[in-house]
Amino acid sequence: MNGAQVLRVTRNAFRGHRTIAAALRDAAPGDVVSVPAGEYRENLCLSTPVTLQAAQGPGSVVLRPAATGPALTVAVTDCTVVGFEIHGADSALVAVAVPAGAGLVLTDCAVLGGRVEATATTEPDDGEHGPGDGEHGPGSDGTALVLTRVQIANVTGTALALSGTVRARTEDTVVRDIDGTGVSLSGSAVLRAARLRVTATTGSGLHLHGHSRALLTECRVSDPARMGLSVEDAAVVKAVESHLNGAGAAAIQICGTGKVSLADCRLTAPAASGVVVRDGARLAAVGCSIVDAGANSLMATGTATAELVDCRLVGSRFSAVHLTDDVVVRLVDCRVRGSAEHGVHAIGSARAELVESTVADITMTGLYVRGDAGLSARGCRIVDTEIGVRVDSPVGVELDGCVVQRPGRTGVDVGDGGAARLQDTRVVFAGTAGIVVDSGGQARIDGGTIEDSAGSALVVWTGARPEVSGLRVFRPAKNGIFVAGDAGGVFDSCDVTGAGFPAVHCGPRADPVFRDCRITDCAEDLGTDDGARPVFERCVVHDVATSSMPTSPVPGPPPTVPATAAAGAVVPSAASSEPDPPDEHLDDVLAELDRLVGLDRVKSDVAAMVKLMQTVRLRQEAGLPAPPLSRHLVFAGNPGTGKTTVARLYGRLLKALGLLRRGHLVEVDRSSLVGEYIGHTGPRTAAEFRRAIGGVLFIDEAYSLVPTFGGNDFGTEAIATLVKLMEDHRDEVVVIAAGYPDEMTRFVAANPGLASRFTRTMRFADYDASELVSIVEYQAELHRYQLTGAARDGLERFFAQLPRGEGFGNGRLARQTFQEMTERQAQRVAELADPAAADLVGLNADDLPQCPVPA
Repeated sequence: MNGAQVLRVTRNAFRGHRTIAAALRDAAPGDVVSVPAGEYRENLCLSTPVTLQAAQGPGSVVLRPAATGPALTVAVTDCTVVGFEIHGADSALVAVAVPAGAGLVLTDCAVLGGRVEATATTEPDDGEHGPGDGEHGPGSDGTALVLTRVQIANVTGTALALSGTVRARTEDTVVRDIDGTGVSLSGSAVLRAARLRVTATTGSGLHLHGHSRALLTECRVSDPARMGLSVEDAAVVKAVESHLNGAGAAAIQICGTGKVSLADCRLTAPAASGVVVRDGARLAAVGCSIVDAGANSLMATGTATAELVDCRLVGSRFSAVHLTDDVVVRLVDCRVRGSAEHGVHAIGSARAELVESTVADITMTGLYVRGDAGLSARGCRIVDTEIGVRVDSPVGVELDGCVVQRPGRTGVDVGDGGAARLQDTRVVFAGTAGIVVDSGGQARIDGGTIEDSAGSALVVWTGARPEVSGLRVFRPAKNGIFVAGDAGGVFDSCDVTGAGFPAVHCGPRADPVFRDCRITDCAEDLGTDDGARPVFERCVVHDVATSSMPTSPVPGPPPTVPATAAAGAVVPSAASSEPDPPDEHLDDVLAELDRLVGLDRVKSDVAAMVKLMQTVRLRQEAGLPAPPLSRHLVFAGNPGTGKTTVARLYGRLLKALGLLRRGHLVEVDRSSLVGEYIGHTGPRTAAEFRRAIGGVLFIDEAYSLVPTFGGNDFGTEAIATLVKLMEDHRDEVVVIAAGYPDEMTRFVAANPGLASRFTRTMRFADYDASELVSIVEYQAELHRYQLTGAARDGLERFFAQLPRGEGFGNGRLARQTFQEMTERQAQRVAELADPAAADLVGLNADDLPQCPVPA
């Protein structure tokens, strides 16, 4: 402002003003009052737009009130205070007051032992504008308050209180050690906060109610005794790249009709739930994580709504997501992991929708629906749970294109009164039954598979009558379809392959209808109890030793059924027609092989074989005879050198070349092939070989099939069976035998048939220290960690000093080392008071394992 002057405060009455108040009385609008270092006991009132500035820099001027009342009161707009340390008369009273119509900028200041309060008394607006609407500089409509690099500490009550139509902005401001609430907004107050830090409050970190609004950017709330963020009434909050850590209650609680939007935020270690959404409140979260919640990661009640997109909910002591009453919640591309109870638990009349999300490592049930709640899941994975999906609600569950993998018990359990609709859903490796429809349960199953269940695949209990169409069942340990007494249902176009018990079992008075179904590769197709009345229409049986199921004639010659599996015969059937892996381009698979760390000799050998097989294929297409070519391989190398990984890629390469139908990998060892008694080994070996038809059979530690000191052993029977099967199906299966280099020579020499079929050996060298470091770096990148230069150098020294004995783990050792480094880093970061983003992702030299001591 033209004509502005600098007024100086000095103890010398002849050279300046002896008090700050005296200088203020003489100041004109726009003047600067320069205050030398020292302590001043005054109650200041800024009634002229001026700047108060500490002459010797921040903290050099200490202002204490001379009497009860605020140390600093602002009565007009466009006032600025720079570098002051302002004390309150009492920690429960106001230290800095900005009443209606005034405006203040505080820069590089500290306010200690009293709160900052800004108030406006004009009518509140309708609350429909965004957090920044109407915000201008100091002196605009309502009260304006700007805090830049300000510290507010040691306050009783509320540290920063904004009410009415106040517009406020904070940058790089710290609120700490508050016996109460850190920041409070009421009325239609608006706050824009960048890099605000609120630490150690006995109440909530931030509390909004009324029609207040806040925009929080890169803010952090640490260790509040109550909520990190409490939103009530019709308040609105948007938080971006912010972190709420260690809340004594919920990290965020939203009540009334409040709205909270979160983007790239982290909520860690709340004592209660991560987010509580109540009443009619709304939550929207994108790219956020909720970690180690003391209760639920997300709890929603009342008529609340919530949508989470690309979020991680990791580690909760209760159910990860708990929904009740009439809430509506949607999870899109989310990962829910590590819950001590259920993954998603919906009760009351709640509605949940999951899209392309993963629920994994759940102690109890992945998705649990009861009462009148309903849930739909599309393209989701439910992995490593006790029960995959449990339905006790008549509204029920709809699963479309989902995978339920490795449940400890049942994959999908439809309870009494429950209803489920399954579309193209896979249940894999269930610990007991794949799908159970209990008495009174209703189910519609269209398509999908149940694979490798430890019990029966589909269990229909007493009184239940599901509608099942196009379901394919593979390798259940017991029955493929078990229909209990007095149960029924309709089964259209279903397949059962490789059942350990009769493929279909019907209990007393059971009356299921089977139409156009197929039973293949089972010892027995049908088991019935007295009084069972199953109906079979146009059903087909292949490769079944004992058949009693009424079937329709099969077009063409009847299939050959082996008299006994001990003979080693394998007849291709529907058992081999599992869903084929997707087609891949040869160049893409070769590029994936090339990206593997090290293995230069192996990569060269594989590339040479690919060229040879391409030439063979061209000769065949030209009508020329193909040269003799054995595709079976020996992989010789120590553990952890990438043999299994290359074997899997080799199968995919052969599929891309059109030389294998599926290209999948079946991994076995001695325990998979060798039986415990005479006559057991042949069928066992044949069954594993059958699984590999169209792909690769990978025999790990193949030398263990050969007796070390000669003599008879069931392993020699397995070898003899393999040799015959390799001859009978030379174009359908590739066998790779793997193990220690010296031992594999003994394996190939054990049988003339092996020597003639395994004519090519690929040698897998141990990884050197730099290659092991590269594997650790790859794991770090995969899990979003970063190695410092010092960590990388130290890691290379660590690997170089390790003894290279028989137990050296190569790639496995590198992966274990990475895991140990992340555990050490977690312990180190947990001790930091305020870890930055770089601390969370950085692996440094302190995280390295202990280097071995030279002998």
